[in-house]
Amino acid sequence: MDRGGQLRGLPARLGGGPLKEAVRGAELAAGLRERGFDFYAGVPCSLVAGLIAALESDPGAGYLAEVREDAALGVAAGAWLAGRLPVVVLQNSGLGVSLNALASLHALYGLGCLLVVTWRGEDGHDAPEHTIMGRAMGRLLDAVGVPWRVLDPARWRQDLDWARGQLVERPGPLALVVRAGTVA
Repeated sequence: MDRGGQLRGLPARLGGGPLKEAVRGAELAAGLRERGFDFYAGVPCSLVAGLIAALESDPGAGYLAEVREDAALGVAAGAWLAGRLPVVVLQNSGLGVSLNALASLHALYGLGCLLVVTWRGEDGHDAPEHTIMGRAMGRLLDAVGVPWRVLDPARWRQDLDWARGQLVERPGPLALVVRAGTVA
């Protein structure tokens, strides 16, 4: 269980019941900005298409699309050092590529970064790279000491508050995991 008492690593039907109404991407982007997040980089994913569209259409968001997740983490590290509060959007299939940057850069030096990780393959129905990483994602985040919780459409504002509080309490990487259907 995560600090919020939510079961992790289980499909929605086992871990917390069916998903509630989806969060609009523009609302999520506004919620991030309201909490001081002011730099965005990542690799696009259809599960958060609404969020990416909102960030790309907002010139103040400064969203930087990257081709690799570890590159997005690199620019997020620079943003943190420049006094920004970064968010990196990535698919869980790219988490493996990112583990070294998370452990030996962000965690080691206390560089804050909110990861918005899409949970592709959670239910076992996706491309092979997604189903393998869907099963392993939580264990991988735990193994490198990245606190995480599943973004809940019914309490997404509290989840963002948790993320902001974590970065103040203990700078370093942390993750909000996004299930299919959570963000519209």
